[in-house]
Amino acid sequence: MTYAEVLEYLYSLLPIYQRVGAPAYKPGLQNIQLLCNEIGNPQNDFPSIHIAGTNGKGSTSHYMASILQSAGYKNVGLHTSPHLKDFRERIKINGIPISEQEVIDFVIRYKDLIERVDASFFELSVAMAFYFFAKAKCDIAVIEVGMGGRLDSTNIITPVLSIITNISFDHVALLGDTLEKIAFEKAGIIKPGVPVVIGETQAETKPVFLKKAKECNSPIYFADSIYSLKMSILGQHSGIPFLTFYPLKNDQDYLPELKSELTGNYQTKNILTVLCSVDRLRDSGYKITEGNVRDGIAKVVSQTGLLGRWQILSYNPLTIADTGHNEAGIKEVFNQLVHILEMGDPRVLKRLHVVFGVVKDKDPSPVLKLLPKDAAYYFCKANIPRALDENELLQLASGLGLNGAAYPNVKEALKAARSNASVSDVIFVGGSTFIVAEAL
Repeated sequence: MTYAEVLEYLYSLLPIYQRVGAPAYKPGLQNIQLLCNEIGNPQNDFPSIHIAGTNGKGSTSHYMASILQSAGYKNVGLHTSPHLKDFRERIKINGIPISEQEVIDFVIRYKDLIERVDASFFELSVAMAFYFFAKAKCDIAVIEVGMGGRLDSTNIITPVLSIITNISFDHVALLGDTLEKIAFEKAGIIKPGVPVVIGETQAETKPVFLKKAKECNSPIYFADSIYSLKMSILGQHSGIPFLTFYPLKNDQDYLPELKSELTGNYQTKNILTVLCSVDRLRDSGYKITEGNVRDGIAKVVSQTGLLGRWQILSYNPLTIADTGHNEAGIKEVFNQLVHILEMGDPRVLKRLHVVFGVVKDKDPSPVLKLLPKDAAYYFCKANIPRALDENELLQLASGLGLNGAAYPNVKEALKAARSNASVSDVIFVGGSTFIVAEAL
């Protein structure tokens, strides 16, 4: 089998949430436990960091992996989801995706097992990641939760550190319709005696985390009560955009500055979570210097290959893509877009053009209500079964005062936006991870 044939086999055989949504979601740990039992329980053969949260868990996972790489740890594993361009993005070691041949060999070797267990696509990818991290003898692996936490397939590990970035409304049909219910699911990754870092303190969710940590006798740390931010500045160095942070620890300067290749303002919250998490790793004996932290944050994109986080696709006009897709994520993204427009020369016309698409298994109205009414919209549909029809999206958006047109795919929508935009305008691509994936 070729790599393409293997992927087609997996896509046709296994339900994948990325494409079909809820029917592919298999809550519970029975399948992943059976898979891992059959392949020797590789999840027990390497230390790990487990990261959950509604927003920011992907960026935080990449920051942590990059810092550990900068600290010189051997074969740092990184498992994330979903992938944007290639399945192998889900499983990386030292920022390098596993090879196509490794995927082929794994599927061929365990084909009978895969079919017998009737696993989901995600369950298979998790088992495959654990297998290769154990095979590579990783010093440590960073494991991002797929959805929720308590019943997520990744939750068979016992990590050295648990991290929960924040809680907001997403996947409410599966995780719960209140912040407390969602927090309960995320808190499921807290393990007995394992320290846990909470990125953002929220009145609704703090009691949930404190209760779970007490039940597990787990030390708990709220990052934003230890670290804060003096300021952040967006600039460039040798033509590369950088966001410079000036964090404080207990109201004292932490480092003169931290520069990140990830330039979305929402990264300020992730940075505080990361700094607190590094402290906890040091408490556990991991050797990570301030220089390692600075280097890992500064090189997070180049060392891990992260895609789709406030990613600049082109200049003149400035074109930005971001995978933020729920209410909290979209709010952060558009606050920054408005700030960019406000910072422009008032004598030059600057208009926002938005290439936008969503999935049909979530109510898009709360997100649409957050979008600015003075932008030009190019509504489109990603090439997946879950995508909401572009004409239906246009109709919903028009009813909320958003003006634009419908396009059958991302390519045509982006082409139209570039044709209509002046060099001083800004184009944003987003609304769904899958829209961004097709724009890259």
